[in-house]
Amino acid sequence: MMKFRPERKYGEEQPHIPMGIFKIRIPFYHWKWSWPEAIQGFVLVAVALAAVPFIMDGIGASFEVAVLMVFIFSMLYMLHPTFGDCVFPGWITAGIPLVLAHLSAFELGPDRVHALIALQMLVSVFFLFLGATGLAKKIVSYVPASIRGGILMGACIAAVYSIVNSHTSHLIGREVSGILGIIVCMVALYSLTFARNKNRNILLSLIGKSGMLAGMIVAMIVGIALGELPMPQIEWGISPLPFEELIADYTVFGIGLPSTYHFISAIPLAILLYLIAFGEIVVSESVIREASDLREDEIVEYNVNRANVIIGARNAILSLIAPYPPMAGPSWVGGTVSTVERYKQGKDDMNSLHDGIASFILAMGVASLALPLVTLLRPVFPIGMIITMLVTGFACGYVAMSMLKTREDQGIAIVMGIVIFAQGAAVGLITGFILHVLINSSIVRRS
Repeated sequence: MMKFRPERKYGEEQPHIPMGIFKIRIPFYHWKWSWPEAIQGFVLVAVALAAVPFIMDGIGASFEVAVLMVFIFSMLYMLHPTFGDCVFPGWITAGIPLVLAHLSAFELGPDRVHALIALQMLVSVFFLFLGATGLAKKIVSYVPASIRGGILMGACIAAVYSIVNSHTSHLIGREVSGILGIIVCMVALYSLTFARNKNRNILLSLIGKSGMLAGMIVAMIVGIALGELPMPQIEWGISPLPFEELIADYTVFGIGLPSTYHFISAIPLAILLYLIAFGEIVVSESVIREASDLREDEIVEYNVNRANVIIGARNAILSLIAPYPPMAGPSWVGGTVSTVERYKQGKDDMNSLHDGIASFILAMGVASLALPLVTLLRPVFPIGMIITMLVTGFACGYVAMSMLKTREDQGIAIVMGIVIFAQGAAVGLITGFILHVLINSSIVRRS
């Protein structure tokens, strides 16, 4: 009897169709459905839907258009497992506050949409070119630590300021529920005491695995109880798909191509976003390599150049049909790590890492159109935005500090970060490079 799908031999890669740097895996043929990851995808779609307020605030899209954009964005995740990149992709999360700050300089409407389209097109060009030529690792390795740290510090300051700014913060009117949600999320993600005890209790273990979702659930319950959040108005069926509105008001097919000014003004930020994203690529490579080393029955290969090309393709498609403020990034660390941890338990738990990653991604994409789920979670979207920004700011801050080994680099990074936040990416980059050249060349001469 002929088998439906090819079987992997012990110690080899999951079967695929070779095509240059790509390894094509046809859904349900080269990988099989994994229910545990699919269930996580259905539940954790709340994390994907947290992009809705960023889209609405960033370009003024309606709620329905924003949900449609999330669906398109989520389905483009499938390009990664389909073309050989066994990782759960995500946003360029640390860049979100910088993108929103950049967009705020343009008038709401076509002008701001053009600014976003130009930025995403440039980001796609960086990824595609550097991935196709194999220059990605080389170029990023030449960027000084002080500059990389300064970029992250700029993102950190912008993220935290977006929460405490009384004019724009989604925390206003949701203080109790928002702060409780933040506390739960920060404890689950970063508390050393919680990490030591979470495996001793089933509830704590579930909270630890759910990451931001636990904070959003607590915030939703408390917020509704106190009247800070409205009661969900649950609707049934499939989310509306307003393609006509999306195309007419938010794509190059409806409002035309951005101007030269839009492209020029976006160049510095596009450089910053690529440098931020490349750090996430390195993290993904390390996580996948560790998992592959522990499972002798399967080789899982992660190709940095291939990852760059796929990320570039996602951004290019989005820039044309659904410009996306969070941008298309290399990895959602939470989804990747969650799947990898179960994969490490052995073949009986998960035959191939591709099974888990692809099932998780596909289930999340489909769930984003489930109207009952979307409308149930809608009241808590502003809290999700607050939590996302604080977690982003916290992570950017400690990563920046960890890469800065000298007081000179620390000073450069902090000054550069403040300038990026206050004056934009272009002035911040120039300031950082000037300070690096002046201060570090002086250090060399003194030594």
